[in-house]
Amino acid sequence: MIRVLLVDDQPLLRSGFRALLEAEDDIAVVAEAADGRQGVDLARLHRPDLALVDIQMPVMDGIETTRRIAADPALAAVRVVILTNYGHDEHVFQALRAGAAGFLVKDITPEDFLHAVRVAARGDALLAPSVTRMLISRYVNEPPGGGVNRFVAELTNREREAVVLAARGLSNDEIATSMVISPWTAKTHVNRAMTKLRARDRAQLVVFAYESGLLSPRTGSR
Repeated sequence: MIRVLLVDDQPLLRSGFRALLEAEDDIAVVAEAADGRQGVDLARLHRPDLALVDIQMPVMDGIETTRRIAADPALAAVRVVILTNYGHDEHVFQALRAGAAGFLVKDITPEDFLHAVRVAARGDALLAPSVTRMLISRYVNEPPGGGVNRFVAELTNREREAVVLAARGLSNDEIATSMVISPWTAKTHVNRAMTKLRARDRAQLVVFAYESGLLSPRTGSR
């Protein structure tokens, strides 16, 4: 059962999301919050698998909410997915850096919404093409960041390759095919890389790949 926390200041939207989610046999809404501060408190109380968090709210916005959840060791298993009205929201990158696992645009179809919830809950990154394009454009005119390069040295060559492929959006099965290894080995490479890079999830691997220069914004390759 996927346990979901809804954090949005609009009651009508929360009601709609709840109705959609609770119609599914494998999803349950454990709590609702009208602002980020309440959302963090309820996350600590209920320990959901997934928190769907609006990016713009009173009292505490979605970025700070994400940051506090991600920084709390007791909430390490809680994955935060940001809800936004626009795929090109200017705060997307900040939320990724804060620890968001992905993004959903509020005008998404019900079918895609439910699929996205399941994708995020199982640990995969949830980044729409528009979000990926934003990340790429951010780095087109910027050199790789020196502050993250020390972590690159900790990666094996195979782990680096897995990071690049994961950052391009490939699943473990697709990474396995590309690297000619088993899916289990591909998952192991990705998980070890995440540990070494201090990445909370695959969404942060995307950020790291561009910041470190492992993935080039101009060519889409190393």
